[in-house]
Amino acid sequence: MDRHTLSVLVENKPGVLTRIAGMFARRNYNIHSLAVGPTDDPRVSRLTLVVGTEAVQLEQIVKQLNKLVHVLKIVELDAGESVQRELQLVKVAADAATRSQIIELADVFRAKIVDVDHDSITIEAAGNPGKLEAMIELLEPYGIREMVRSGTIALARGTKSITDGAKLRMQRVV
Repeated sequence: MDRHTLSVLVENKPGVLTRIAGMFARRNYNIHSLAVGPTDDPRVSRLTLVVGTEAVQLEQIVKQLNKLVHVLKIVELDAGESVQRELQLVKVAADAATRSQIIELADVFRAKIVDVDHDSITIEAAGNPGKLEAMIELLEPYGIREMVRSGTIALARGTKSITDGAKLRMQRVV
């Protein structure tokens, strides 16, 4: 099963996210990651969905999403042709003996120390999912107390844009 990243422009209206999540639930598709946020146009929001599925199922997902009234455009973002980032916060057990090692490890990953307590350190890291997974793997021996990760956000590299060719369709958004 492959992971696919979909960038979806939707009308910024109440209930749109519920309809999309409901469509996935009804068809028993799993969403690995979901991030939603505003765009430069306040009438439009952008969803970034990461789904684990075969190509045939992905085609069905895209067709079903396109049937939803408030969906304006869907683009699959290939990992090599897009910039993909996540944010994660990790609280790691840290005593006087391990604190400096954990701080050095965070520096290697260009992460920030955002909280220090007597027996823990909280690290903020941003990057592609592979980088964040590698950092977690190296922090596990110290004892991860708590962790949270945002959904993936992504943009096509270079001059490509999801809004290319979609201006006419976006004009209908009221």
